[in-house]
Amino acid sequence: MELVVSKWVFAFSLFCWLIFSVGFSVEEVHGDSKVRGVNLGGWLVIEGWIKPSLFDGIPNGDMLDGTQVQFKSVTSQKYVSAESGGGMDISVNRDDASSWETFTLWRVSESEFQFRTTQGQFLTCYGNGCSVSATAKSASSTETFQIERNNNDKVHIKIKSGTYLQASMDNQLTADYPGTPGWDDNAATFEMSIVANNLHGDYQLAKGYGRSKAKQVLEKHRNTFINVGDFEFLYRHGINTVRIPVGWWIAYDPDPPAPFIGGTAYSIKCIIDLHAAPGSQNGMEHSSSQDGTTGWPTSSDYISQTLHVIDFLASRYAKHPSLLGIELLNEPSAAEVPLDTLVSYYKQGYEVVRKYSPSAYVIICQRIGNADPLELYQADIGSHNLVVDLHYYNLFDTFFVNLSAIDNIQFIYKSREAQLQALNGVNDPLIFIGEWVNEWNVTSGSESDYQEFGRAQLEVYDAASFGWAYWTLKNDRKHWDFEWNIRNNYLQLRDPDDNGT
Repeated sequence: MELVVSKWVFAFSLFCWLIFSVGFSVEEVHGDSKVRGVNLGGWLVIEGWIKPSLFDGIPNGDMLDGTQVQFKSVTSQKYVSAESGGGMDISVNRDDASSWETFTLWRVSESEFQFRTTQGQFLTCYGNGCSVSATAKSASSTETFQIERNNNDKVHIKIKSGTYLQASMDNQLTADYPGTPGWDDNAATFEMSIVANNLHGDYQLAKGYGRSKAKQVLEKHRNTFINVGDFEFLYRHGINTVRIPVGWWIAYDPDPPAPFIGGTAYSIKCIIDLHAAPGSQNGMEHSSSQDGTTGWPTSSDYISQTLHVIDFLASRYAKHPSLLGIELLNEPSAAEVPLDTLVSYYKQGYEVVRKYSPSAYVIICQRIGNADPLELYQADIGSHNLVVDLHYYNLFDTFFVNLSAIDNIQFIYKSREAQLQALNGVNDPLIFIGEWVNEWNVTSGSESDYQEFGRAQLEVYDAASFGWAYWTLKNDRKHWDFEWNIRNNYLQLRDPDDNGT
């Protein structure tokens, strides 16, 4: 372990030296050296789609936290159901499965799970002979069940005492099956269907492997995913900034709350982006949601804890010459995070950063979903060095699904350029395109189509008053990979010293 850590510290010392040597002062952002950046996504905050192989070694890897499952009795051919979405005894009486018959997993170990209903209650059983109900508001041992699987998607479910659940004659789920069931048609055997398995973040990785193995996997990933050669590559291609997503647990390094793994607090200073807040600000894997829910705006404790994280980041890094700014929160959900809650948090976060630095940029991210960035301009969040972060993707919206290559390119020029011109016309805040990518929904795009799409984005986003940052430096999906795009000539960066004249 000591050898691993020493190599780790040495590598990041080199990273720091490289970034410091190519860094620029905050005053230069208003001049010719606007931000030309790249996100180090998938490095210190895990997003499984960026590097899926991180999850390959997890036992029962299709049953991670947040996975949604359904169970059907092999004898009655009826689905297990939480009537009304929870709050009463569990029945086994449904011919078809919908939301009441869908349960979200909270993983305890590779074979032990807790089941959450759509209304948020947990399945519970007090002991042998009980009728299983969906009435528990929190989960502990009586809400923990063991699943045995065979190779044909059939399962047995048993409680802590070892007694198996069965579909009773009166269509209830009860803990009273006599003996040990086989895999033939019996009342204790169920067909399990995995309805959704979409969350692959830090939470899922840590719980999936268990603390010891997860620490090994993450140490190897953090030591190898980004290296000194990557920074040399970025410097050669005119990139002057990296945006580094971090999780809230960085403030508790090296021993963060379970299940998170320490080892993310490094001395690399650029834009530090709080990508994952306590409770999750958008229910996605990149905010480390346990099960797809958005808890951050529902708890004043979560918001206070987030401000503590901002205080930690600002107090530790604000005086370093290579820190350009701190982003207070990445991609809060418009559907789940009320504007007044977000603005209040942003105002407090701004003051926290200003407590430690009069000049570091404070970056506030637009809500994702149905939200207008002007809502943040009208909020009077801060008076100095404030930046609004917009994320521009021709993805994730049905509007883009059927657009042709030409339609996508014209959208950049007609819609995005017009919006940037309007926002740039406002004195403050500055505009930052903090995430964009050379990818779309076009299935038949040629090399020249991608090149034109990339050229259009670079041309338009170069006009943003603060600058831009590509998502991401490295990615197993090639068109999302900045290095791949540059090396294969899909993105052609203009010389930053060329003002176009």
